[in-house]
Amino acid sequence: MTAEKKIVETLKSSSTTPLLDRVHIPADMRGFSDDELKALAGELRSEMVDAVSQTGGHLGAGLGVVELTTAIHAVFNTPEDRLIFDVGHQCYPHKILTGRRDRIRTIRQGDGLSGFTKRTESEYDPFGAAHSSTSISAGLGMAVARDLAGRENNVIAVIGDGSMSAGMAYEAMNNAGDMNSRLIVILNDNEMSISPPVGAMSKYLSRMTSSKPYINTREAAKKVVSMMPPPLKKAAARAEETARVALGGGTFFEEMGFYYVGPLDGHNLDHLLPVLRNIRDTDKGPILLHVITKKGRGYAPAENSADKMHGVAKFDVVTGAQAKAQPAAPSYTKTFANALIDEAKRDDKIVGITAAMASGTGIDVFGDAFPDRMFDVGIAEQHAVTFAAGLASEDYKPFVAIYSTFLQRAYDQIVHDVCIQNLPVKFAMDRAGLVGADGATHAGSFDIAYLGCLPNMVLMAASDEAELTHMVATAAAYNDGPIAFRYPRGNGTGVDIPAQGEVLEIGKGRIVYNSSLREASATKQSRATSKDTGLPRQPSGLPRNDENSIALLSYGTRLEECLLAAAMLEKKGHSVTVADARFAKPLDEKLITQLGTNHSQLITIEEGSSGGFGAFVLDYMNRADLLQNCRVRNMHLPDIFQDQDAPDKQYETAQLTAKDIVKKAL
Repeated sequence: MTAEKKIVETLKSSSTTPLLDRVHIPADMRGFSDDELKALAGELRSEMVDAVSQTGGHLGAGLGVVELTTAIHAVFNTPEDRLIFDVGHQCYPHKILTGRRDRIRTIRQGDGLSGFTKRTESEYDPFGAAHSSTSISAGLGMAVARDLAGRENNVIAVIGDGSMSAGMAYEAMNNAGDMNSRLIVILNDNEMSISPPVGAMSKYLSRMTSSKPYINTREAAKKVVSMMPPPLKKAAARAEETARVALGGGTFFEEMGFYYVGPLDGHNLDHLLPVLRNIRDTDKGPILLHVITKKGRGYAPAENSADKMHGVAKFDVVTGAQAKAQPAAPSYTKTFANALIDEAKRDDKIVGITAAMASGTGIDVFGDAFPDRMFDVGIAEQHAVTFAAGLASEDYKPFVAIYSTFLQRAYDQIVHDVCIQNLPVKFAMDRAGLVGADGATHAGSFDIAYLGCLPNMVLMAASDEAELTHMVATAAAYNDGPIAFRYPRGNGTGVDIPAQGEVLEIGKGRIVYNSSLREASATKQSRATSKDTGLPRQPSGLPRNDENSIALLSYGTRLEECLLAAAMLEKKGHSVTVADARFAKPLDEKLITQLGTNHSQLITIEEGSSGGFGAFVLDYMNRADLLQNCRVRNMHLPDIFQDQDAPDKQYETAQLTAKDIVKKAL
């Protein structure tokens, strides 16, 4: 019987009461025998596969930590003992065991469970995470707070080897080792298979070196060595280190002040449970336990997938086949990648850079075409930006492709290493605006505001796939300083994509529709909209200012909603002009002056926070004394962190749909 059929049979079996049905909170499993915990882990894996098959979400990472999560909750006294998952992709088994099983099929949906750990969701989530490499820092803070309060609870941080590529993790480890506060770090290493050294002898040695008698003996030996004369002290220290390395110890982590235990098979509860109990019962700290796991473990379609089914749509449990609808238009990410490849064919100075998001940003496709000109620096956004600045200083043209939300982590480098030096680094910001199921932690809400205040920076936003292609070409051609362009997650509008991007005039927007010339130009429209607005898009003149004249100035992909709103407003007797700003910095001041002069009302619409494009427009119009005869209203994302939901519903909540634009105008 295949593993998939076993999972299905496990789900259907009702001959005995499943152990998982007896676990409502982790305390319910602490009386289980080790054999029962093994069986529980199997049921937990089946439950997770079934749940994610119905909802979609992160699968591979959670499958890789089923045994580890089970063991931690069985051995430690959570929630009094604090358990922190780095990033949080792997937290689904944890949620099932901590009182949220009945809601697990709402994960990543509106009003459902978050796909990450979240403090407001459960007392078992002591620290929220969705960006990586924060767990050790947070755990150390909790450990110090515990010490100051005179408590004795444990603090456990589970961090993946990918997250350990970020400098913040090492900053935290360096601090923790120096403070010598009791902290347990579990390094979940899932980038390699279970190698020969991780065999029976290695497990025995790991168990031995984690035991209290061994630790106490070693500490006593250190005290004896410290009293020796310098030559003997050095010789004894070298001998002790050699012995530890021979026993599978991690010299690097030891040098940072951590007591290293491992490596250990993270799927073998016979080895995990006794070692975790030993670590729990010793007062030594900080300790690093190195476990080796396999992403997608126990579910063959995930194990055999290139990305271990990291993020999936709904799927068939038996086959693993995902139910993905055929998109009507290419994604913005794919459009960016293709445009960048096209530019790079003509310019060998173009290079692509990303921070552990090669496939998410499309840079992997660029790397396939130009393997020597693509660089994935790992989860190190700060390094990525300064690395790009170094390339730019040598006359190369680096495109830094990073999600808007992750680029926040490199803000100091953008300011000091790029903008102050006015280096021509090109920032491609994927996932601009609201992102759906990933929720608040991944929303690209703030880049317009946090980049728009920086001298030397040029900002663009694409309204569709064709515009994105033009903006890639514009960024490639622009060498006078840094330039950034934003585009959303998901598929485009279905417009025709040009074979080659056009270099846009910096700071120049465009009139897309003008109701006063609708009939005259209806047969000469430059291109139809992808939605049934009934309005052609065209360059045109502007109407005279009257109390019914309204200008809609869009920055980004809300342009389609503006065109829908224009049709609705026309039916109510208003003349409407729709403009695509294209640039937030520098602003097209001539266009804004025309709009402000010839309309009684101007509404700006953007998929970003307050303090962004609308604020820039309002500031200019105030300085240009254009507010006396034109009322200006800004529409932007609300001043909240929006929870996960379908993107369309998120924008309804944000009140950035066509009907909301009409309501604002009236």
